Amino acid sequence: MNTEPGRESTAGRPGILDVAALAGVSPATVSRSLRGQSKVAPQTRRRVLDAARELSYVASPQASGLASGRTRAIAVVVPFITRWFFSTVVAGVTDVLRESGYDVVLYHLGSANDRDRFFERMPLARRVDGILSLSMPLTEEHTLALRALDLPLVSVGSHVPGSPSVRIDEVAAARTAVTHLLHQGHEKIGLIAGVPDDPGFGFASSEQRRRGYDLALRSAGLTVDPDLIVTGRYGIKGGAAAMAQLLSGPVLPTAVFAEYDELALGALWALRRAGLQVPERMSVVGIDDHELAQVLDLTTVAQDAHEQGAVAAQLLLQALETPSDHEPDTDTVLPTHLVLRASSAPPRRTRRKH
Repeated sequence: MNTEPGRESTAGRPGILDVAALAGVSPATVSRSLRGQSKVAPQTRRRVLDAARELSYVASPQASGLASGRTRAIAVVVPFITRWFFSTVVAGVTDVLRESGYDVVLYHLGSANDRDRFFERMPLARRVDGILSLSMPLTEEHTLALRALDLPLVSVGSHVPGSPSVRIDEVAAARTAVTHLLHQGHEKIGLIAGVPDDPGFGFASSEQRRRGYDLALRSAGLTVDPDLIVTGRYGIKGGAAAMAQLLSGPVLPTAVFAEYDELALGALWALRRAGLQVPERMSVVGIDDHELAQVLDLTTVAQDAHEQGAVAAQLLLQALETPSDHEPDTDTVLPTHLVLRASSAPPRRTRRKH
């Protein structure tokens, strides 16, 4: 039996469902009407208030708190909290929300199956005031489940139709990395592509970065050589294994672009173990500007993951402060920039002799 306060009649007291049934509206409309939101039509609000008076409905403290936004809690739904990008975004979100007096309720999914179960049981209802979704392409079923909550939603790294989103241009970031190597005179540029731990999540960033690699080469009049493309599981070990595979292949590149810095760091490790100097024998470039990138002097295309979280949190706060019938379908694209370090240089054959 459902005994959640304000939802159903308890001990003879009418609940919000009773008010909704009598007024002929949804429970969400009752909630909005009772807290005086402007997006409810005046005649609908009057009908709800008349029904509440007729039933002598009094919201419980918990229900009234939720109706007025007093949970002061925001749900952050994240696929893998241990990953550098996700944990850094969450830090940016938390910094902004805590300054505004909101708590963060973190939902770590871990697998696509856990994600599907999460959306089936939808534990967010009546617990939070808003939702931040991190880098999860959602199915129509998932999106409808979120919409049914009638809560503000902002996504980071992926776009949910009808809601604000914050991201970088993944294709442009990859083109910047590869174009840097092309300008240095490299033509045989290898690619270490990331393989997700769980393909069921359907992350789009790897595919988009691969597209940027292809576009940069084709723009330079070069063909994409499949012998120069290898894959590795996300992480330093995956990058090292992929680099070892590339070194044993039929074509040896003069430079390598890794889709993520952690893959690039693994590539540096593998090259060092093979006795190949970087960048003298091979240049390596990544994307992210991971905290270890500076330590290991990795050239990379930097993205500000902390800022992405902060901007997303600010957008969510705006939606909470000024609710409207439709959330703005804005797509905020934050800039990336090339960070030159010691892991990239022109290939030997193009260097000037002194």
